Amino acid sequence: MRTGLMLRLLATFLLVVAGLCVAPARAATRSLDQGWQVRLAPGDPAAKAHPRAARWLPAHVPGAVQTDLMAAGLLRDPWKGENERAAQWVGLADWQYRTTLMIDAATLASRQVDLVFEGLDTYASVRVNGTTVVTADNMYRSWRAAVRPLLRVGANRIEVDFASPIRKWLPTVLAQKNPLPGSYDSAFGDEPKGRQTAAYVRKAGYHYGWDWAPRIVTQGIWRAVRLEAYDGARLDTVHVQQVHLDDDAAVLEARVNIQSDRARTVDVQVRIGGPDGTQQTLDRRVTLFAGLNPVTLPIRIEKPRRWWPAGYGNPDLYAVVTRVSEGTNEIGRDTHRIGLRTVELRREKDRWGRSMAIVVNGVPIFAKGANLLPSDSFGARVDPERVNGVLEAAVAANMNLLRVWGGAYYLDEAACATADRLGLMIWQDFSFGGAVPPDDEAFRENTRLEAVEQVRRMRRHASVVMWVGNNEVQTAWEHWDDRKAFKAAMTPDQQEVFGAGIRRLFDNILRAVVRQESPGTPYFGGSPTTDYDGPAELTTDGDVHFWSVWSGAPLEDYLTTNTRFMSEFGLQSMPDMRTIAEFLAPARTTSVPVVLKDNGYDRGKGNGRILGYLRANYGEPRDFADYVYRTQLFQAEGIEMAVTHLRASRPQAMGSLYWTLNDSWPGQINSLWTGAAWGSIDYRNRWKALHYRARRFYAPVTIGAQRSKGVTSVTLISDKRDALPARWRLRVIDRDGRMLSDRGGPVTAAPLAAIALASLSDAELLGTADPKRTFAVAELVTGDAVVARNFVYFAHAKDLALTDPHIRTTLAPVSGGYALTLTAESLARGVWIDFGKLDVTLSDNTFDIAPGDRLTVVVKSSASLGALQRALTIRTLRGVEP
Repeated sequence: MRTGLMLRLLATFLLVVAGLCVAPARAATRSLDQGWQVRLAPGDPAAKAHPRAARWLPAHVPGAVQTDLMAAGLLRDPWKGENERAAQWVGLADWQYRTTLMIDAATLASRQVDLVFEGLDTYASVRVNGTTVVTADNMYRSWRAAVRPLLRVGANRIEVDFASPIRKWLPTVLAQKNPLPGSYDSAFGDEPKGRQTAAYVRKAGYHYGWDWAPRIVTQGIWRAVRLEAYDGARLDTVHVQQVHLDDDAAVLEARVNIQSDRARTVDVQVRIGGPDGTQQTLDRRVTLFAGLNPVTLPIRIEKPRRWWPAGYGNPDLYAVVTRVSEGTNEIGRDTHRIGLRTVELRREKDRWGRSMAIVVNGVPIFAKGANLLPSDSFGARVDPERVNGVLEAAVAANMNLLRVWGGAYYLDEAACATADRLGLMIWQDFSFGGAVPPDDEAFRENTRLEAVEQVRRMRRHASVVMWVGNNEVQTAWEHWDDRKAFKAAMTPDQQEVFGAGIRRLFDNILRAVVRQESPGTPYFGGSPTTDYDGPAELTTDGDVHFWSVWSGAPLEDYLTTNTRFMSEFGLQSMPDMRTIAEFLAPARTTSVPVVLKDNGYDRGKGNGRILGYLRANYGEPRDFADYVYRTQLFQAEGIEMAVTHLRASRPQAMGSLYWTLNDSWPGQINSLWTGAAWGSIDYRNRWKALHYRARRFYAPVTIGAQRSKGVTSVTLISDKRDALPARWRLRVIDRDGRMLSDRGGPVTAAPLAAIALASLSDAELLGTADPKRTFAVAELVTGDAVVARNFVYFAHAKDLALTDPHIRTTLAPVSGGYALTLTAESLARGVWIDFGKLDVTLSDNTFDIAPGDRLTVVVKSSASLGALQRALTIRTLRGVEP
């Protein structure tokens, strides 16, 4: 035997002996997020045009191929110029990741070593030292593989191959005579019109392009990776199930699942701490068997503190710490927080049809909020602080519910925890964005497993008050032209079978998952729907996506549309000028003429829609900056009109969720044209005019004053759980400040109600006054403070006979910032406060000022008083104030 071979055998023997001599390892988790590399898969055709991408590059995990290519200088920022088009090749290629994993003898001494991927996007094959251990086909599922037999002491190779989802499915789709209707056709020719692959893939639909998002088909290890080593037993899941809740006691069950490879005795301890500082500990010694062991510990909490939605009480939480140990060896530990509350989706027949109301702790909640989108096309590069900023902005605007829209992601743990803390209710769509799902048992089972995992993960969170089957699948199946064509290519029997398959997924399978895994949490079959009790999009039953306004109908149609719950409606506007300047040459952001060729909505017709509404209501923009300002004012006042009408209709309407809270990109901004977006806060989390308005129109107590068809209705609206004494006032004023009439009186705001105060015709309010020179102001006063103010106009903004308001401002230091005081000599319509490039936080913005009124806005900034004074500008519909 040769000497070299003898030495290698001796080394191997010594390593084995060393491993046998090491004490059994405690349960240990090791992050594997570092040290990854990525390249084009060997032999991929894209290597010819992109040879540098075929070499190994540093990879960020969690991440995406596109962001790694940007970091390496091989891909330009897709948000700028025409770079979205230049990025399309990435999603059409196959990719390979690799890393080297160093393993010591102590790790191999563990009886079990698992490799865990929390998320693979999307078609992936994982190999450990050349052996395939995971084959993934769903970006929403995690993947666990037992890999100890494949590992060796020293260096180990982990490789992950990703197949392009487009390339994988396109041959099948092209071969089908009647392919599934999808959502949005590609603008780049990689898929023929009407031949979309997205419907066949369990992947975020917006990656394939939407009216608010670019087409960036990501691939990569998009969630964390870890190695778990343990001695044959593992803490699998912990769930504290609420069994009973009343004011005297909460009865809970701590359900602890422990995986074990053999019979053994362990100690289970659950410690729960209340918001009042009380603590209790439960201990149990249990004998496990081989397999998954459910262990249940009963918990009773006297005089429980409930979790309440924002605006209704404190979102109190209890801390739960679970520990499983075998002797001195800690097998596993879990820490999380829970909220005690009841929730139901109340669906009762009434004089308007059938109600749709979220009821928490027995209190009907008028849902005030918006639709929540991902903060980026690349989810892994969004830090928690940015997401927290979005959620905190929602609560700052008096929102209590966000709908997590179905064509994107499930809300992650950090965001759910923030929502718990803020009292922000979450409506979570299952991730279906509108495309017709395949009528395929394997697809449905894949989705069921996804649903089980996501519901189990999110059921811990008190904020998750509702699961919904999909976005727009039912209404599309019933009404959209491409679905009608799809069905027309089938026989009646085939149509019935296919439709039954869709219903089986959303009415049966997903409903059963929620009922089984999170009892007590409502499930609704889709949005919009009647929960499969009838057709979708009924104004008398279920929720509605109202898009007539924006599709061409006048803004005033918001005032004549009555629904039970409006879960989508919206208007576009431009981002903040600072955000635009980050992506556009400075010369384009000053006083050049408006050049608006296109934007991402409706095959480039979005700016045309906006201009149509502006010309009808607000007049022709003077320049680019004025266009930005007017789009924001249009969006803010239009959505305010809709929301105030819905709130004034309570309890006929019990929900208002506008589209959208945030944006996933800055909007299509390049050297030729600029496109708008939907959010009330933009891609950089900067507040637009709509968000300031939302803070007022979603206030817990407000006064609504709305003019429709020549009649002005005044309504007192209160979400308070107690009555509130107040006074109301309606002044009719000439443009220059002359009082024409003043009416009102004492009133009590009834709890959880909208009360009609007055209904007055134009003749009663105006008399002989000129409607273009006259306006009305409705105010609600509690004590000596005006807590709500609403303006009513008798002509469109473009037709008002406005004069220079001569706004006077003073800016002075106060505790915690500066006080900006504004007065106007005549009506100031559409006031916008701007500090240019300075970062400031304002307590209010985008409002009107009646002549003689005095308004104070709190300004917070690290800038000096002098810098703020120099930067301050005031814009109104009359122009920029000097």
